[in-house]
Amino acid sequence: MKLYRHKVQYYETDQMGIVHHSNYIRWFEEARINLMDQMGISYKRMEDMGIISPVLSVEADFLRMVRFGGSVLIRAVIAEYNGIKLAVSYQVIDKTNNMVQCKGITRHCFLNDKGRPISLKKSFPEIHQLFEQEYAKEKQSEVKSKNNKSSKNHKKHTKADETDS
Repeated sequence: MKLYRHKVQYYETDQMGIVHHSNYIRWFEEARINLMDQMGISYKRMEDMGIISPVLSVEADFLRMVRFGGSVLIRAVIAEYNGIKLAVSYQVIDKTNNMVQCKGITRHCFLNDKGRPISLKKSFPEIHQLFEQEYAKEKQSEVKSKNNKSSKNHKKHTKADETDS
């Protein structure tokens, strides 16, 4: 999947020109929506089908500051998926030096339009398959990374690896 690219806007910063912590959560959502678009299921389409996916929890670890005018790449990957719940992990990466600035995870469930929990596997197998395929790809990628001794070196990102905000 392509990384989501975001240019830091002035309104996202505090008086010192540093991104306010609340904006990372918004960026996570933007990257998650972008991931779903790339998977072939837009969040809008899911809502039109009567599926909502509220956030159950959010965690963020702020490692380094991001400043006004900078650009970040956000890697969003499916960390857990079982048809009923979904977890998406994120890395916010400084575009100029490829350093991870923030790491996070969001956890979600799936509800019908009446607010009742649903299993995508049972109720929407075609949507379940898209999430399952993406989750399987990520698991394969993790295994390859662990087996590759050079995985400690960060991959240099190219324009082809990015999508715009």
